[in-house]
Amino acid sequence: MIVFPNVKINLGLYITEKRPDGFHNLSSLFYPVQWTDALEAITTDNQGLNFTSSGNPIPGDVSKNLVVKAYHLLSADFRLPGMQVHLHKNLPMGAGLGGGSSDGAFMLQLINAKAELGLSDAQLQSYAAQLGSDCPFFILNRPCLVSGRGEIIEPISFSLAGHYIVILMPALTVGTAEAYSWIKPALPSEALTDILSSPISEWRDRLRNDFEEPVSVRHPLIRELKELLYDEGAVYASMSGSGAALFGIFNAQPDLKAFSNYTHFCSRLN
Repeated sequence: MIVFPNVKINLGLYITEKRPDGFHNLSSLFYPVQWTDALEAITTDNQGLNFTSSGNPIPGDVSKNLVVKAYHLLSADFRLPGMQVHLHKNLPMGAGLGGGSSDGAFMLQLINAKAELGLSDAQLQSYAAQLGSDCPFFILNRPCLVSGRGEIIEPISFSLAGHYIVILMPALTVGTAEAYSWIKPALPSEALTDILSSPISEWRDRLRNDFEEPVSVRHPLIRELKELLYDEGAVYASMSGSGAALFGIFNAQPDLKAFSNYTHFCSRLN
């Protein structure tokens, strides 16, 4: 069985307060985009998990990979079959697109199907929240207003269908913990839902990502690439998450030649 974990973009990202537990409360709309990894699992007669990967090298201890953690999380509560799991890592890491979180959430769903656990979406979201703040969103994988530390998810009727998206990934990474240290939490001056209900042409001056300014100060390329997206016709452009990926929303399919020096992705949204 093979699944294709996808990314998300943040439409608006406001860091509203730091919590007593050390996390931060946020307000954002998460929107799924079909730029994907590939995750395959087969059951085996052996016990436990055998995990392999290809594509983009995945740094760090393999035991901390969310695909591996998802298996062990469920194995603590259920008798799981042995599994051979392979992840082809196509998505950039340290991008603010939630690629690793998506891998973990899709692994939970894959195990649920392969092992016939019968877990509901609500139950899977509860497990996903134990893997990471962005993981529960990918269980639903549809436009959602997200608040709390990322675990409060409200599906909404919202669509960018018919528009095109370009995602740019510069050759730099931004540590999430470091990015949070640059933020001064504050309530937004406008309700996110009010901004999103306005024409996209108005978002440029109204819809912001709180991480973007402090990250751009330290990495001026972020600001340059945002301007490049606008120069090439984007009606709205922003950094996603804590960076370093940026995205532009276009009314028509853009010419990609201007983006050829960077890892990039383009697709019609649905």
